[in-house]
Amino acid sequence: MNFTDIMGLFAGFCVTVSVIPQIIKVWKTKKVKQISLLTFSVLTFGIVIWVVYGILKKDFPIIITNSISLFLNLIMVYFIIYYERE
Repeated sequence: MNFTDIMGLFAGFCVTVSVIPQIIKVWKTKKVKQISLLTFSVLTFGIVIWVVYGILKKDFPIIITNSISLFLNLIMVYFIIYYERE
């Protein structure tokens, strides 16, 4: 693994974990009124494109970090849709 891969993994890690506090807060409070479904939907779609891009480029830091980020953002989208109904 070279320096560029390490930098890519670190950057991806920072972006990926940034949504975790929001997921935890929503999970505990069950409140999503102030959270935009549109914003998280567009972000999630963008992450899908990043995963595809990483696959096409065979760039494992992009694939790994964005796949995890995609999973976490899908959880957030689910929470927004699920708790919005309540």
